[in-house]
Amino acid sequence: MTINDLLAAMGKHNATDLHVRTGEPPVFRVGGDLVRLKSTPLSAEQVTELLSPLLDDRLQLEMKNRGYADFSHSIEGVGRFRCNVYKALGKLTAAIRRVKPKVPNYEELSLPSQIRKCASYEQGLVLVGGITGSGKSTSLAAILDDINHNRRCHILTIEDPVEYVFADDKAVINQREVYTDVATFEDALRSAVREDPDVMLLGEMRDADTFETALTAAETGHLVFGTIHSSGAAQTLGRIMDLFPTDKHAQIRTSLAFNLRCILNQKLLPGVEKGTLVPVVEIMFITPLMKKLILDGEFAKVAEALAKDRENGCETFAQALNRLYKDKRLSMDTALAAAPNPEELRMMMRGITISDGGIV
Repeated sequence: MTINDLLAAMGKHNATDLHVRTGEPPVFRVGGDLVRLKSTPLSAEQVTELLSPLLDDRLQLEMKNRGYADFSHSIEGVGRFRCNVYKALGKLTAAIRRVKPKVPNYEELSLPSQIRKCASYEQGLVLVGGITGSGKSTSLAAILDDINHNRRCHILTIEDPVEYVFADDKAVINQREVYTDVATFEDALRSAVREDPDVMLLGEMRDADTFETALTAAETGHLVFGTIHSSGAAQTLGRIMDLFPTDKHAQIRTSLAFNLRCILNQKLLPGVEKGTLVPVVEIMFITPLMKKLILDGEFAKVAEALAKDRENGCETFAQALNRLYKDKRLSMDTALAAAPNPEELRMMMRGITISDGGIV
């Protein structure tokens, strides 16, 4: 058994992920559940033998210096995979995600219809938040491919690693993989605006320099997409400000108010239908009220404003969970377990809402 044999088997079993570790047989994630293969546990030597073919000299050095390596792996006729090889208790371990060969569209992903609006912007910044494995990259791929099919423009992506490979339609698309096409993420970022992009995917907004580059690109007429690790759309604003020293907060708030277009925050939850995963997306479009709250630094009021915005396509996590529960896509237990405020959601499920004047 080779690593490529295991990766090929993922497609046959419709597995999204593969885990390889010492003392366990290979483990697939199917429909959100972990399933152990019916084989003998792997020894440390067998794990090393399985994973070593994935690690070239650069990745071996990265493992030595950082303790982990992120990279993509392709098998002709099988597909592409996003790999993370790391050490746990001193032993080589891997988590490998299968990337679907075709970029899925909104309907295939069961994304809310109002997300299409993100592809219609000519300029600005769109952020997608959520934990690792929440489907951020896949949702962004759907948005970019929507642009690809509908706009004559140049789309430039900076990825570490490249996941979905796009086929040009109306757009011209160039995908740059860090370490393969450019030495570092910082180098790719510095040269991006000189490569005549109309639309840019800058990957993870991990530090102040990346955010400033994204905001500058948005200010100069580009449509910029990025991801961020955050627990909610409103909380994302505070997360951004934490990256900058206090004396820059007013400047960053002003830039966000005029250039931020939308914050999406996503979770993947097990659906009522066995083996399915359902995306739950909090959607915050930057309306005039949101712009004013950002300018004034009144982030504590953003969540309340988001919950009351019924006219602009905004939706809180609680509202999305309630909608999916009523549509029989999510069970009550699953929805309540994922809710930021389970009691508030329980009331919504009963048709009880809270207005400015009290409970109605």
